[in-house]
Amino acid sequence: MKVILTADVKGQGKKGDIIEVSEGYGRNFLLHKKLAVEASAQILNEARQKIAAEKRRKEIEKQEALAAAEKLKNQAVDVKVRCGDGKIYGSVTSKEIADALNANGFKVDKKQIALKEIIKSLGRFDVDVKIYPGITAKITLNVIKE
Repeated sequence: MKVILTADVKGQGKKGDIIEVSEGYGRNFLLHKKLAVEASAQILNEARQKIAAEKRRKEIEKQEALAAAEKLKNQAVDVKVRCGDGKIYGSVTSKEIADALNANGFKVDKKQIALKEIIKSLGRFDVDVKIYPGITAKITLNVIKE
């Protein structure tokens, strides 16, 4: 019996997967608990269309992310910090870097910024910006005195 899962089922698959199960398991468990619907020709066609639409949407997002990464690559961003005798008070956070990038016209969230080490001094640092899974851009961060 072919069914389309309407929820994640441990050991069987994720929501939207089309799987083959035994008659008894399908009717007595999956359909009874509304974890799946029986796969008719119309429902299978709709599921395939949803999968194809999702694939196209993800491909468009990936292309947009590649374009954004190309624009962002090798950009230099200045962050002004308060400091005393060569040491800064606190550290430069990913939020401050994201705010500086947003001020320069790039739409970046603080969660997308990957700091390799804590920045607690003035100078130049390389910072990775994760734009999309598998797509990162390297920017140069200039920490300067306020």
